[in-house]
Amino acid sequence: MTRGKRTQTAEIEVRLLREGLVESKHSVQAVVADERGRMLSIAGNPETATFVRSALKPFQALAVTTTGTLERYGLTDRDLAIICSSHQGNIEQARQAFNILWRCDIDPSALQCPIPAGKHSPLQYNCSGKHAGMLAVCQQRNWSLNNYLQRNHPVQRLILSKISELLRMPAEEFIGAHDDCGAPTYFMQLGQMATLYAQLASGDNLDMERIIRAMTHHPAMIAGDGEFDTELMRLTEGELVSKAGAEGIQCVARVGEGLGLAIKVMDGAKRAKYAVAIHLLKQMGWLSPTIAETLSETFMTLGNFKRLEVVGELSIS
Repeated sequence: MTRGKRTQTAEIEVRLLREGLVESKHSVQAVVADERGRMLSIAGNPETATFVRSALKPFQALAVTTTGTLERYGLTDRDLAIICSSHQGNIEQARQAFNILWRCDIDPSALQCPIPAGKHSPLQYNCSGKHAGMLAVCQQRNWSLNNYLQRNHPVQRLILSKISELLRMPAEEFIGAHDDCGAPTYFMQLGQMATLYAQLASGDNLDMERIIRAMTHHPAMIAGDGEFDTELMRLTEGELVSKAGAEGIQCVARVGEGLGLAIKVMDGAKRAKYAVAIHLLKQMGWLSPTIAETLSETFMTLGNFKRLEVVGELSIS
């Protein structure tokens, strides 16, 4: 990523209005970068670092697309989509995660993600597809299944090597921690997240092209009906790829143009990141006014008496 002294730009503010009066505020930072790591537009500080959380999933999926695992077990784009997902745990999504394990001859008991509260199986956990993908790679490579979440396990080292190559950083420089599902996630700058998404959508890599195709062709697998990622990708019909992460992370890329957007809500509020995403995507011309209005009705109007307002713009780097 391009480094150097940068002028601090104004953060974006999201306001919760109750009948027009400000009740709460959220501070948000955002970066647009290209596939070479050049930061093109900024709000706040592009070197703000935080955990990438589930926005990392399309890049964790590279372990599946680059090892012949899809071909070995006859896995489809729907399977690849659920590997990239943070799903709702509905029957269709849980069955898709099970399909991966069934094709690889792996018992679902090998999944080490939690069982959601009130549910009966780890297949219903929102990260079960990612875990199934990791297990599929382990099966294909004859690696151990019982410790696949450990950071020194070959599948986790493989994933980190892919991220390291994309960001041109030594793997040992990445700071890792366990995500809520038990898998490693990494601490990185917003500019690095935006760069990863720019590379994902650049069209320069066949493995990432397949991930993009899976996500945009099967958006219901990525999150679920009524969820932001799913609705954004449905409405834009393959022009944008979108993946949320917990604690206020949202990443979006414009397919075929090598541009990525990364957003961090500093207090972690989910509602604020969707509002900012709609606001910035409209500002950049990535969303038509009609689609922006449709999304705003769902994600910025919070009831009869409450709505979200976004104040601020991206500044040219």
